[in-house]
Amino acid sequence: MKRVDVTYVLLFDEPGENVLMVKNTGKNGSYYTLPGGAVEPGETLEEAAIREAKEETGLDVEIGDVFSVSEGFFEDRGHHAVFFIFRGKITGGEITISMPEEIEEVTWMNVQEAEDYIHVTSDTKGLIKRKVSAPYLLRKRSDITS
Repeated sequence: MKRVDVTYVLLFDEPGENVLMVKNTGKNGSYYTLPGGAVEPGETLEEAAIREAKEETGLDVEIGDVFSVSEGFFEDRGHHAVFFIFRGKITGGEITISMPEEIEEVTWMNVQEAEDYIHVTSDTKGLIKRKVSAPYLLRKRSDITS
């Protein structure tokens, strides 16, 4: 199976009550996700998250800590996907859909509803609003010794 890294950004509105979601078009119908997508060769996770958020929403974002890491096996595609969700902050831009062939809608969704699409389990319900996270550390090649 091919390993595929996917990054998403968890963005809140100003009062912190709603999460920004995108409605993706798919072969089997539409579905909601956080803004994000696959990491391209040579990109860091942070660079991919920032790029994908801009492409899908029109917004400039700043990436914070890691909210969650999960993985899944997609037998039909031959992929082993690892999903990295970052907490983020909107720093500019305005909501636009630049890829209507991929994104049908960009919308603010209340936290409780968004948790269902983010695949938060019953054990972790409510964690989105808490500031539970882990730092994202990029180790430069020059910092790593053999």
